[in-house]
Amino acid sequence: MGPAPAHWDLAVVGAGPAGAATALGALHADPRLRVALLDRADFPRDKACGDGVAPHVLDLLAEVGATGLVEDRVPVGRLRIGRGGLAAERRTARPAWVVPRRILDARLVDAALAAGARFRRHRVRELRQHTGAVVLDGEISAAVVVGADGAHSAVRRALGRPRGPSALALRGYAPVAPGRRGAQVIEFGTRHQPSYAWSFDRGDGHANIGYGEVLHTGRPAPTRAQLLERLDVLLPGAAEGGRDWTGHHLPLSTAHWRPPAGRVLLAGDAAGLVNPLTGEGIYYAVATGIAAGRAAAAARHEGRPERAGEWYARATRRILLPHLRHTALAARLARGRLVLAAGLRASAADQRVFDDLVELGLARGRLTPTVAFGLGRALLAPTRPTGRSREPA
Repeated sequence: MGPAPAHWDLAVVGAGPAGAATALGALHADPRLRVALLDRADFPRDKACGDGVAPHVLDLLAEVGATGLVEDRVPVGRLRIGRGGLAAERRTARPAWVVPRRILDARLVDAALAAGARFRRHRVRELRQHTGAVVLDGEISAAVVVGADGAHSAVRRALGRPRGPSALALRGYAPVAPGRRGAQVIEFGTRHQPSYAWSFDRGDGHANIGYGEVLHTGRPAPTRAQLLERLDVLLPGAAEGGRDWTGHHLPLSTAHWRPPAGRVLLAGDAAGLVNPLTGEGIYYAVATGIAAGRAAAAARHEGRPERAGEWYARATRRILLPHLRHTALAARLARGRLVLAAGLRASAADQRVFDDLVELGLARGRLTPTVAFGLGRALLAPTRPTGRSREPA
């Protein structure tokens, strides 16, 4: 027999935003916990993403002691959303940041290590649940395990949980076009639905650019060349001088998300949590990661680590379930050309509608009465020629 596996109070598989937030949530609740943060890569490392960091993400991280993460970055205070010649561009209620994941993730790992987590480079291939612990690859034993290992999560597969709907996206970096400086730009597709292209100004002369679309059963996934072609159609010239192209899958959330019970939890992309309207996943990753860490700490303190799933379900139900129902409905409505156009016209006409839709797409917002009234008014209004609508100067 080999040596006994090293034992931890909590083992976190994956050290991206969801995993680092899990460690931070657990150690903020109980600094004495033994927390292992596992990842197959060393940090810093690149990760395909739109790189947008909503202010809500920073609020959550500050609650668990992680601050100063974007102080050297340039805030982006404008958002432009368009489709087929119609657009709404306004200043957001609070600015966002565009931080390459190579930078953001390394800073979050550093914050988790400063809080007391231990990092170990390890690729998890096998998970076995025993009466008193969960064992990873016969080497690492933990009272609670959190799978934060992304869209192709090994932990999710070990639990036998199926994948839900997904999208495919291609991301690169290119010099920011003059007309898109100082803004996050989203242009919805008119042919391949649902789809959109984006250009997010990093504030350093370059933008994170990309294109993504929902995958459909029975239809072949688009090739890299097709993704680039569709990006250029929606945002002409955005890809000029582009580099560091990489593709990634986005596991889209639904109205029927249910977290697993027991000692093994899932957070972020591993839990199938990406906003189906915007492809945003960092807020969900951090929110569910912190909730998972707190649940692990609470269950350990209670002396019942097998109840971690109950604590986690209780917290995430409060944080996410109403929001997920609303985003699922909004995503279905947005597939209709008339509804999406009405949303753009209503956002251009009313800052409150714009703000509520941004909240729905970036954090934990809902379809508010303000949005419903704005959509209804725009749908009933006489059809006007398409054009670019912006807030008054």
